[in-house]
Amino acid sequence: MRLHRRPLGLTLIATLFLAAGPAAAQESAVAPPAAMVLENVPPVPASLASQVAKYNDFKPTSFASWHPTRLEMIVSRRHNNTPQLFRVAKPGAPLALMTDYAEPVRSAQYEPRHGKYYVFGRDAGGNEVFRAYRREVGSLDAIPVTPDNRRVQDTAWARKSGRLLYVTVPVGRQGSNDQISSTVSIVDPTQPEQARVLAELPGGGWGSFEFSHDDKQLVYSEYVSANESYLWLMDVASGKSRRLTEQGGEKVAYGNARFARDGKGIYTTSDRGSEFQRLVYIDIASGKETVLTPGINWDIDSFDLTEDGKLLAFVANEDGTSVLRMMRTADRKLVAQPELPMGVIGRIEWHKDSRHLALSLASARSPSEVYSVDAKTSAVTRWTRHEKMEVDMNKFAEPSLVRWKSFDGREISGFVYRPDAARFPGKRPVLINIHGGPEGQSTPGFLGRNNYFTDEMGLTVIYPNVRGSTGYGKSFLKLDNGKLREDSVKDIGALLDWIAAQPDMDASRVAVMGGSYGGYMTLAVSTMYPERIAASIDIVGISNFVTFLERTESYRRDLRRVEYGDERDPEMRKWMEATAPANNASKIKKPLFVVQGKNDPRVPWQEADQIVATVKKNGTPVWYMTANDEGHGFGKKANADYLFYATIDFFNTYLLK
Repeated sequence: MRLHRRPLGLTLIATLFLAAGPAAAQESAVAPPAAMVLENVPPVPASLASQVAKYNDFKPTSFASWHPTRLEMIVSRRHNNTPQLFRVAKPGAPLALMTDYAEPVRSAQYEPRHGKYYVFGRDAGGNEVFRAYRREVGSLDAIPVTPDNRRVQDTAWARKSGRLLYVTVPVGRQGSNDQISSTVSIVDPTQPEQARVLAELPGGGWGSFEFSHDDKQLVYSEYVSANESYLWLMDVASGKSRRLTEQGGEKVAYGNARFARDGKGIYTTSDRGSEFQRLVYIDIASGKETVLTPGINWDIDSFDLTEDGKLLAFVANEDGTSVLRMMRTADRKLVAQPELPMGVIGRIEWHKDSRHLALSLASARSPSEVYSVDAKTSAVTRWTRHEKMEVDMNKFAEPSLVRWKSFDGREISGFVYRPDAARFPGKRPVLINIHGGPEGQSTPGFLGRNNYFTDEMGLTVIYPNVRGSTGYGKSFLKLDNGKLREDSVKDIGALLDWIAAQPDMDASRVAVMGGSYGGYMTLAVSTMYPERIAASIDIVGISNFVTFLERTESYRRDLRRVEYGDERDPEMRKWMEATAPANNASKIKKPLFVVQGKNDPRVPWQEADQIVATVKKNGTPVWYMTANDEGHGFGKKANADYLFYATIDFFNTYLLK
């Protein structure tokens, strides 16, 4: 179970916005959620909320866990206002509600031997201080397994004993020079008070823990940056560790690791000697690394090994589209490739029967649904199905992959969603939606309510993958580090040039938006190209890397310095201050909409406050929306709905007129 992984990429950004429209005089308005604070955001007319309602109720479903002894599973899907857990007894069976909280619950794992209880993670108000809870099957009582006021970074099950390993870090912004450690503990979840500390590891970058099949060893990852990580081995009895992979020389990034069935080797992903993450086998005794996928020149995003150790399933990211393959470990030969719908694959996991592989899959015309693949017959079975909606998802715009040359001649790519030319003829306004990360990637998945932009407003929507995005090789990934930061902004400048040359796009009506790092990019574009855009929307974005690094949670501060630079270095600090959107906000001439969660542990609310205050001084129109019960993005449907209403009103006011 990975309680902490929730990247703010295309999928999350697609859920941040929901429907409404232009203000109308003396018309009834939609009441904003109680926890929302609005500044200069006009009331949302009820008629527009009603008009867009059919785009407002998508319920993507994601796989969470197989039952260890039965062919049934736990999935996550929205229930009322937040994602919750459901039991699916068999393919196509009704979803049986397992949790019902005001806060989202997205991850869970059954106890691995008998499945008598499951453990799930939950935070409060978007603060990402995840805590693990145990719940007996059929019970309503959730018993805390991990300590209060410490963030659970990672968990792993011991296969034989059923004990749970968990990794926690302290929380609280303690200044820019604080040092933290990660505490590795092991416990019988039925007796949480008897947890035993295995190790204290320096820093906050430790994760991806996995037990060997005999429960005697652990393999885990030390994350330094997107381009550098190391694998370690730990003896469970003593807590003693040793580094498995080399330090020094070529910087190598490793992914999650799995022990081979005999315990003599490790399966993992590695970019050693390659631009891309390849599936490899590491012999523990010698350290020798053998590449298993030399002919695939794309990143292997994820993989899993069967319980009997005989079959590997892995997912390649081929220009944003997921391709699932399977390989026998005995001779390392590929087996028949399952015929899955084209799209983007989420989490994959083998059942303990070593035959059935579960996965989540989304496409432009389908929200995420859960499937299984039978390794023996190659049959693909759909487990969940979205209820029928008024909107016809089969008519949603399909993306096209486009490329353009940037300022230095480098090729940049992105996905374009165009409106129906018959319904919306001529040059159309354009929305550029920039992913977060920055080590993220826009992929051709399901846009959900954002389909309203193309279907009803006639906007052309572009999702660019600027330099620094994942999926295009490790050299491309490093091109925006440190003082190269604004080169990625120039990629958007080149995109504006490309838009101007397109016969069906209106270069005089271009808006830019993004969340998290995409929010920084939005603000930077607004300062570097103020006359070339019509409006911008910054969602939980960084406005000054100095103040961001000083205030972001202590467990992530050093990890972010590797990417953005160290604000404690006088020369780097001077450069950060000189280029900060907050310090260049006088250049922002076009209307700005800023959105922030008050409990955001990643990009604290002060980043939004300072950009709003500065832009207001210039007399530039600025709308400001804060949710006091949210964090890094809006996870509650009522908040996300209202944000989308206001988003459409903002575009109607400043982009379409």
